[in-house]
Amino acid sequence: MAFDFQGIATQFVTHYYTTFDTDRKALAGLYRENSMLTFESTQALGTANIAEKLTNLPFQKVKHHFDTADAQPTATGGIVILVTGQLLVDEEANPLKFSQAFQLVQDPQGQWFVFNDIFKLVFG
Repeated sequence: MAFDFQGIATQFVTHYYTTFDTDRKALAGLYRENSMLTFESTQALGTANIAEKLTNLPFQKVKHHFDTADAQPTATGGIVILVTGQLLVDEEANPLKFSQAFQLVQDPQGQWFVFNDIFKLVFG
């Protein structure tokens, strides 16, 4: 079955970073109990642990700008997304480069959620 994986990915990425920048706690709804986050090599499994990790990051304000959001369908009907971009934290003047990979899958009700999420700052 063909589906607009790039359109879904673009909508998801826009929603994810808008929510991250305005209300990180609200990101919990995008994950499930079997979801996993790896944030700068630290892993969190499950909705509560992921929400705790994201809400306790060592900054108050953040603004993401994504440059690319490349997507591909998976063999099981999901979507893999690779995002590159920049972010500003708190009052810093110099943006940090980042890459983030997501695997989206659908729950039994057909709602897309983040099954895998890997975030890495890019230095150099």
